[in-house]
Amino acid sequence: MSALFDPMPLRSLTVPNRAWMAPMCQYSAEPEGPEAGVATDWHFAHYAARAAGGTGLVLLEATAVSPEGRISPADLGLWNSRQAAALRRITGFLAGQGTVPGIQLAHAGRKAATDRPWRGGAPLAPAEGGWRTLAPSPVAFDERHRTPEQLTPAGIRRITADFAAAARRALDAGFRVAEIHGAHGYLIGQFLSPHTNRRTDGYGGGFAGRTRFALEVTEAVREVWPAELPLFFRVSATDWLPEGGWTPDDTVALAAELRSRGVDLLDVSSGGNAAGVRIPAGPGYQVPFAARVRRETGLATAAVGLITDPRQAEKIVADGEADAVLLGRELLRDPHWARRASRELRDGDPGPVPPQYALAR
Repeated sequence: MSALFDPMPLRSLTVPNRAWMAPMCQYSAEPEGPEAGVATDWHFAHYAARAAGGTGLVLLEATAVSPEGRISPADLGLWNSRQAAALRRITGFLAGQGTVPGIQLAHAGRKAATDRPWRGGAPLAPAEGGWRTLAPSPVAFDERHRTPEQLTPAGIRRITADFAAAARRALDAGFRVAEIHGAHGYLIGQFLSPHTNRRTDGYGGGFAGRTRFALEVTEAVREVWPAELPLFFRVSATDWLPEGGWTPDDTVALAAELRSRGVDLLDVSSGGNAAGVRIPAGPGYQVPFAARVRRETGLATAAVGLITDPRQAEKIVADGEADAVLLGRELLRDPHWARRASRELRDGDPGPVPPQYALAR
């Protein structure tokens, strides 16, 4: 059995393999009205195809815990029961294919209220469907974005409660893994980094203050998320700034704190918090961050970022650099990547092929 297709136990779950789908926004929900944030046929078809393709765990896209937490008006949401009900169709199909359904819970903070990427992704004015944005400090992302409103302690507590409430709805919707989105310059990541967190109260200043919100959200979600089910946290390992930003050393320290609070796996990405930063992207460029966290803290990790080749993915897991790989754009190109990988590696089983596809084996 290849390392990539070795089942992975996580609390009471066993994920059938270690080739997983990274959260990727689809910007395809209804933007307003009673159906705002509700999953559509596009979401069902998109995620169902990856499950039929043998992906072991599918993490649904960044799903907003409140209306103002959406990146765009067309984001998925989990702030009401209508949204949870629509997701049950997806989780039921995924589970029926042997895939573990997971969801990423998110708040965009100062990067909220933007248009769909294929329409330019510009910040939206109120007349265009935009809304006020929130952040740890009144610092705009770039010259295009409006200056966000600084969150009060009461506002921070409200958003923490929103994360917990969304986690309860995720459980009701049939998800078996919850991931807290603390990466890519969204709200939790904004609190973590001194580049964006200029506060002088208990939620700013040194490492303990800047990580307080992330840890409080984790504790609130872990309290309502069943003890038998795993909790993930996604982090940007570095802001890629020469100084004044979040660093890999900070990530290792945060990982230890998260592990002590019941996080089972760190999903290690990078960047997104500072505009105009040069990122030295290349095949597997973020893998060393995941490897370091795993080595120095003992917390399980998933590696992500330009992982495309089955042998590359196999080596990452076999060498102990990460416990699993999260595939992004490669799964957009090839929903059946896991089945192709099992053939190329000649030693792996992504699970039974749907009988409808048996003639293609």
